[in-house]
Order: sequence, then structure tokens, then C-alpha cells
Amino acid sequence: MKKIILFLLGAFIAQNASAQIDFPQNEVKINIANTIAIASVELGYELFMDDNQSIDFGLLLNDRMNYHSEKGSRNFKTNSFKVGYNFYFGTENSGSGFFASPFAKLRTGKFTEVVSIEEEEVQRETDMSAFIIGIGGGYKWNFNDTFVIGPYANVGRNFSSEVKDRFSAIEFNTGLSVGYRF
Repeated sequence: MKKIILFLLGAFIAQNASAQIDFPQNEVKINIANTIAIASVELGYELFMDDNQSIDFGLLLNDRMNYHSEKGSRNFKTNSFKVGYNFYFGTENSGSGFFASPFAKLRTGKFTEVVSIEEEEVQRETDMSAFIIGIGGGYKWNFNDTFVIGPYANVGRNFSSEVKDRFSAIEFNTGLSVGYRF
């Protein structure tokens, strides 16, 4: 995984050495909707290769599996790292409009809950570590090459039998990204 990320980054830097980009190449962002709704912090960094393409890096703290709640004695202690490629279909502003985004994600951590077995409460733990691949899409508004906002949705497939047995192999994520370009 590290080699793939380093290769993509090296290819991007080599391409940008000769490319002329006349807008900010860097974008930092947060998924404000999930931070408010489920206390999951999703931070992102996007590095633009040209007007329509970027490499997207994400850090997801308290990454929830398909928005499962933490009611009662359920507790997610999971974090994820994501790398993706964004392709923008918009023509008005750089890095705006509809976009598609294939991605790979690595999640680490565990999920614990207290369950009743034969009238006795027992703590059950699930290892949530998984490799996930998927695709997403959304729309992004770009205001003066400085402020960006837009909704998005992702669907991915995790390759962990333990996660699949407890939850599901298919994972969904949505959000409202708010960001700043520099």
C-alpha cells in the first residue's frame, strides 16, 4: 500500500513539474455533516494534477460502519486512511462540478458491545481491521478558487470476514465536504 501511494505521489510530482496550473493546487477539507451528526471526524487533503484531476487523501477518526449507532454499550474505536483519485466533469471552474472517485481505504480498530447470553452480560469484541475498495461521486462548488463545498456519497467493499460476519461486506458513507484551497 505504501509503495502504491509513493508511486502515485511521485508520478504526480513529475507530471506537475512541467504542468502549468493557474489555480490553487491544494485543498484541505472536513466532512462537516458526519462531524455534527455522528461525531466521526473525516479530514481530507486533495492535491490537484490539473483542472479535472486530483489525488485525494483522507483520515477518518471514529470511522463508523454504515452509520451504526453507539447507543447502549456499543463502542467504535476505529480509524481509517483513504487514498483516491478524483475526476471532475465540470467545465466552468477548476476542480468543480460532478466528480467520480475510485478509492482504497485501510481501517484499523475494534468494535465492542455488551450482549446478553443466557441472562449474563458479556462484552463482545469485533476486530474491524479491513482493506476496502470502492467508488464515490458527488458535486463540488468552487467559490473564487478559495472556498469549496459539496455533497458526496461512497460505496465500498471490505475484505474482512470478521467485519462481514458481524456487519456487512458493503459499506456506505455520505457527507458534506467543506474546504479551503491554497
